[in-house]
Amino acid sequence: MRPSTRAFMQEANKIEGYSFADKLHGYFYGRWTYLYVGVGTGEHRLSRFLLPVFAFFLRLAHRPAREVPEPDPESELSKAAVDPAEPNAAKMVVDSFSRSMLRTIADGYHGKVVRLDDARQLVTLNKEISFECPEQVLPYPRARDIILRNPDHIVVLDCPCRSSRENPCKPLDVCLVVGEPFASFIVDHLPDRARRIEQEEAVEILRAESERGHVHHAFFKDAMLDRFYAICNCCSCCCAAIQAFKHGTPMLASSGYVSQISADDCIACEICVEGCQFGAISIVEGNGSGEGWAVVDHELCMGCGVCASRCEWEAAALVRDPSKGEPLEIHELIAQFQPEQAALPKRLDKSEQRELF
Repeated sequence: MRPSTRAFMQEANKIEGYSFADKLHGYFYGRWTYLYVGVGTGEHRLSRFLLPVFAFFLRLAHRPAREVPEPDPESELSKAAVDPAEPNAAKMVVDSFSRSMLRTIADGYHGKVVRLDDARQLVTLNKEISFECPEQVLPYPRARDIILRNPDHIVVLDCPCRSSRENPCKPLDVCLVVGEPFASFIVDHLPDRARRIEQEEAVEILRAESERGHVHHAFFKDAMLDRFYAICNCCSCCCAAIQAFKHGTPMLASSGYVSQISADDCIACEICVEGCQFGAISIVEGNGSGEGWAVVDHELCMGCGVCASRCEWEAAALVRDPSKGEPLEIHELIAQFQPEQAALPKRLDKSEQRELF
């Protein structure tokens, strides 16, 4: 057994109720990440055959807050399984399985949308921390811990979602695995896909992805020791979580902010419409003047800040919306739950934030 695997298992042994199946699930997810995600997205050529196996395993490994639904004999999933000659059988199996299972596994596998500055704070911590995020920040029944050992140990990984796509967005190496035992486990088991980086490079990756209009997500997973383990930089064309979210699976939690666009400053250039990864912005026509402006659907808006960062006219800005939950602002959470560890890198001032955009 590799030292990084042993360290992962030792950490798992400290978690009350963490079963042997949970450990196997975590090992499989970390060791064969690309197979796991490729099958989950339906992009892998063996998805049709492996999804039922995954379903059985997830029933063993998960500790669901809701019961995993039994297959409906009249469902697309069951019909496709019975009649493999059906021309669209593979797609039917993938789509039906994904819809039913993802609603359940989202309880233990989810991402929190974070603004650029908040993502930067997560990769520049200088002290170990350990606390559970309140449900107002992460509205899920489990996998809410932020336990960072050696937070300066960071690995950049080829994005599993992008890697599974036929024509992915580039570059691939944009997923950041933060802290131990995850960083060592990933770089040991996926040496061709991952490498260690310094905190400064992690910040630069976040900055570059922000400039590309991609969304920062802090990911939590039950199989990854019920805690935060990575920051992914996501686009709607490749990201499985965004696509699942758009189809009704609650895998993503809002940043706690929404975009607000000034009709007076907006020139209806549509840059924000084209750049919104959640399809939350549209143009409305003016009252017979031929001019219009952008409006935000706050039900769809996740408060990522992409529109605000790309608007040359400074017409868009993020504002707090209590109905969207609380932000994952690491300074405030540490001050609340671990005040003795509050000596962390300073928050960016407004001029520094503009430089990041």
